Amino acid sequence: MRAVSTFDTIVIGAGMSGLTSARMLADAGHRVVVLEARDRIGGRMHTDRTAGFPVDLGASWIHGIEGSPLWDLVQALGIPTIEYTVGSFQAGGRPMEHFDGDGRRMDAAAVARWIGDVELADRLLTAEIAASADGDSYLDVTERALDRSGLDPERIDDVREFFRHRVEEQCGAWIGDLDAHGLDEDAIDGAEVIFPRGYDEIPKRLAAGLDVRLDHMAGLVRRTDGGVAVSTDHGELTAAHVILTVPLGVLKSGSIAFEPPLPDSFSGTVERLGMGVFNKVFLQFPERFWSEGDYVLRALGEAGEHWHSWYDVSAISGRPTLLTFAAGPFGSRVQELSDDAVVADAVKALRALYGDRVGDPAAHWITRWGLDPYSLGSYSHLPIGASHHDHDALAGPVDGVLHFAGEATWGDEPATVGAAFGSGHRAAERILDRPVDLTAFAAAILAREADAQGS
Repeated sequence: MRAVSTFDTIVIGAGMSGLTSARMLADAGHRVVVLEARDRIGGRMHTDRTAGFPVDLGASWIHGIEGSPLWDLVQALGIPTIEYTVGSFQAGGRPMEHFDGDGRRMDAAAVARWIGDVELADRLLTAEIAASADGDSYLDVTERALDRSGLDPERIDDVREFFRHRVEEQCGAWIGDLDAHGLDEDAIDGAEVIFPRGYDEIPKRLAAGLDVRLDHMAGLVRRTDGGVAVSTDHGELTAAHVILTVPLGVLKSGSIAFEPPLPDSFSGTVERLGMGVFNKVFLQFPERFWSEGDYVLRALGEAGEHWHSWYDVSAISGRPTLLTFAAGPFGSRVQELSDDAVVADAVKALRALYGDRVGDPAAHWITRWGLDPYSLGSYSHLPIGASHHDHDALAGPVDGVLHFAGEATWGDEPATVGAAFGSGHRAAERILDRPVDLTAFAAAILAREADAQGS
């Protein structure tokens, strides 16, 4: 019979939220262990460095640095960033190459008209969302806004396609499945940044010195008179508290059992929230074929039915590299295809815009988050009938001992690393029953790193 290990807190999941909680609790003197089913830390923050430079296969951006505690942490830790603002899928406002539905590059007048069409439709959409009824989908309110726009049918079709892609890329879901209020929390304040050394530098630095046990899969979380017991494929551990930070897709799958079962109110929240599919396709080319000054390529209408937007991330590797997305229903289909089939289809779409100037890719990276057994999706969203309150309700606690954290538990900005960080911070404060100052938190990390270098 394997021995039982006892801790103050067991954290399940070594992603951003779990490591934030664990680090804060350990710094407060708690005995903490982190159980991670994968063979690496970071969760959905996954940086591939096998090519000699970082490729962020999971999270890439801080979406809005103004008023962001995550940004403050990055600054305090001296982590370099590159400003790369796309406004969480904006129509214009940044250097972009636009192509019409026939694949022809649009001139300045056509682009200005297009941006004006989206701005008009968005104003009408805001009003329709405010007036929406329970059960209305984002598709419902979008169609009402377009009906009121007075635009001609071809221009309406372009805006409709843009709205569909915006929902798919921000939520990983079909526009008809998303609640009318599904994008209410997606405002971006300030610039957006990416990480030239890889986003996973943050969780790696949080994890230094923690008791993190990789390849440890939790199968049963049992609430007891004395706290909580967690059964894994390596034995059982007990603690006064457990913080469960697995992605919503894993919670929904039922792969982790609970004794006694979770309250109906909590399990209902898990059922109401949705887990979207959002996959990345990086293509690296021998030569740059797009304009030097533009870092977003966007095809409207039929030309962009599938591969709609391309982002120039060449600054990370120093080699011509474009990033595009396959999200929602399209993302689910794409992740079932071979790499060769995905690359061929994406290159075909680029050649419809740029012709023979598009060479064969020298390298590629393709994600399949919906098939990953440790995430079963990319991030959470609000299906019809769910609300933003469901995100915060998912944090618990249950019986005062079982806490939940992760992007799906943070109603202010779900589906972001900032949400994961904030939720981990909240869980630690609830267990400690006192605030954790984030300035002191960052200073402690730096002091520990200085001590390690000096020893």
